[in-house]
Amino acid sequence: MELRGVIEALEALKVSCDVKLYCDSQYVVKAIEEHWLKNWIKRGWKKADKSAVMNVDLWRRLLPLLETHSVKFIWTRGHAGHAENERCDELAVAASRSGDLKEDRA
Repeated sequence: MELRGVIEALEALKVSCDVKLYCDSQYVVKAIEEHWLKNWIKRGWKKADKSAVMNVDLWRRLLPLLETHSVKFIWTRGHAGHAENERCDELAVAASRSGDLKEDRA
């Protein structure tokens, strides 16, 4: 879901922006900042251990957004008092409990 959150946030921006994006997913942050994503693409969506990359559809959806915006990913530890991260968690939990979730068709 962290990857989907990143996509939704960047899709909400209507003009090219410089973005500092805080994320508590090391997987998402390292995929960008440590160039895992570029390497997965070079290897035909395979990881270094030759296993398939998960959520390729979402990574492909993210790619044009990374070209549109200048994004600096910053990892923050989850549930560690980072005010905005705690707020995002509250919103996600509330939404999951609302019973009014839309079907994910992406």
